[in-house]
Amino acid sequence: MRHQQEKNPDVPTALPKREEIDSAYIWRLEDIYPSIDEWEKDFDGLEKLLPRFQAYQGCLLESAATLLDGIRLMENAEIIMGKLYAYAVMKSHEDTSKEFYQALADRVGYLLTKLTAAISFYTPEILSGGKGVIDGFLGQSEDLKQYAFFFENILRMAPHTLTPSEEELLARSGEVARGPENIFSLFTNADMVFPEVFDEDGNTIELSEERYTRLIRSQDRQVRREAYEGLFGTYSKYRNSLAAMYSSSVKGDLFYAMSRKYGSCLEAALDSDHIPLSVYDSVVDTVRFNLKPLHEYVALRKEILNVPELCMYDLYVPLANEIKKNITYEEALAMVVKGLEPLGEEYISVLKHGFEAGWIDVYENQGKRKGAYSWGSYGTHPYVLLNYNGTIQDVFTIAHEMGHAIHTWYSHGHQPFIYADYTIFLAEVASTTNEALLLDHLLESSLDRQSRLYLLNYSLEQIRTTVYRQAMFADFERQVHNMAEAGEPLTAERLSALWHGLNVTYYGPEISVDAHIDIEWARIPHFYTAFYVYKYVTGYAAATSLSQRIVGDGIAARKSYLDFLKQGGAAYSIDILKNAGVDMATPQPLQDTLNLFKEKLGELKDLL
Repeated sequence: MRHQQEKNPDVPTALPKREEIDSAYIWRLEDIYPSIDEWEKDFDGLEKLLPRFQAYQGCLLESAATLLDGIRLMENAEIIMGKLYAYAVMKSHEDTSKEFYQALADRVGYLLTKLTAAISFYTPEILSGGKGVIDGFLGQSEDLKQYAFFFENILRMAPHTLTPSEEELLARSGEVARGPENIFSLFTNADMVFPEVFDEDGNTIELSEERYTRLIRSQDRQVRREAYEGLFGTYSKYRNSLAAMYSSSVKGDLFYAMSRKYGSCLEAALDSDHIPLSVYDSVVDTVRFNLKPLHEYVALRKEILNVPELCMYDLYVPLANEIKKNITYEEALAMVVKGLEPLGEEYISVLKHGFEAGWIDVYENQGKRKGAYSWGSYGTHPYVLLNYNGTIQDVFTIAHEMGHAIHTWYSHGHQPFIYADYTIFLAEVASTTNEALLLDHLLESSLDRQSRLYLLNYSLEQIRTTVYRQAMFADFERQVHNMAEAGEPLTAERLSALWHGLNVTYYGPEISVDAHIDIEWARIPHFYTAFYVYKYVTGYAAATSLSQRIVGDGIAARKSYLDFLKQGGAAYSIDILKNAGVDMATPQPLQDTLNLFKEKLGELKDLL
């Protein structure tokens, strides 16, 4: 049993306050709005602009010129809304306990609902004209031709588009629909309090989601266990409330799917990206068919750790010492730059610019939103939120999030607003390509056995957590929504039992699946964006193919990849990837990735 040691005064026991963070490591949201007054000015301007949409309702298809003017008005409003929304929400994420910015985010959320309602007649009116009318207008106006794909995408949705009044009603329900996610975010980020635990040096520290990520990788098994039980024990205390939040979100998915006459929630979610159901089914089925290598890896992990019973809190500890601990942020940036050199000078110059130009919010502070993401709006540079802790995993997170950011930078820079945003299906490709290239670089430059052991283990962990684990998440989501569609209750007990069974199936007989892990579903924020997580799997598979082409084919593959980044949403996602050389309509890219897992597992065994 560990005895409490005297606290080291040099070790912080509580998270720093926001104002204690050096401004050099804080993103520059003033690049969007220099002051709250400027934000308020745009907010008021957009509110006053909304009534102008009424002039187009019922007569949007009066002429090609009217349609063009109406779309341009919509674009202008959405560009302003993008800036307002991004600024307010990112400010609220700096410290979720500050009511002023929470109120700002609430206000812009309500304004977004009003804007969505104001333009809700566009789609049904365009559909009322049909392909013939739209094609006629395109022939009359050169300026309208750039919207040809926009119209095509709308016209294909005809079976699932309602009357103008019904569309307005659904649009007005948007703020209510966002309620479960907003409640979950505030509850888990601002209100949930985790216990104090011991770190590796015996210091008592306040547990947080970000610190858990570090502690669960500790070589000290008792540190791992205490962090694991502290985190999941806290979530378990609120399991019924968390189940109610998630159940409400799923019921919202069901409401919208039924309202739009889809056969299922899954079909509704995939149709927005024009992805066939077979792609989702193939992800789950292909991974389930290839569970044997994962079971072998789990058995090897048990052997290497030399434990009589492998526990869930043993899954993340590296099987070899980290390459370097306590990596400074500046060192991490240099590592990322070196690893991404195969992408060429142009890409690297954008990367360095992002590092230097206030794109990134680096360190954790009290109340800051957990995790990491990239965000922004049209007409401004991208932003990246980190919670940097100095681990090699954090270095990969920088590469990952900058992949998103530079994808946005290229997309926004080369596409008009209407096509500037890429789909979520494509979102994880660029980020994961960066991780794959960084990993390749580190493996090639690591000659000593210990470093190669660590990196091979890291490679296996990437595929385990991004492919196997996210496929399990996708499996869970599909089953949960099937339960809801069948009218079955989504109680904490039922959700936890399903989660427990999936962990047993995916990880195999060599691990002890204890009761603490049963509540893990309750801490996954992506579940509030239904059927998002499978895209991590498809994105990883596509990125594996693209990174191998970039390294192997050089200049031609690099050009093809940069062209992919510039496409935004100017075509269907499946087609954009196919043009880049990856056909996700087949299971082959995913199967290649799972074969890579087996290959790396063999290399790891050979080194032992």
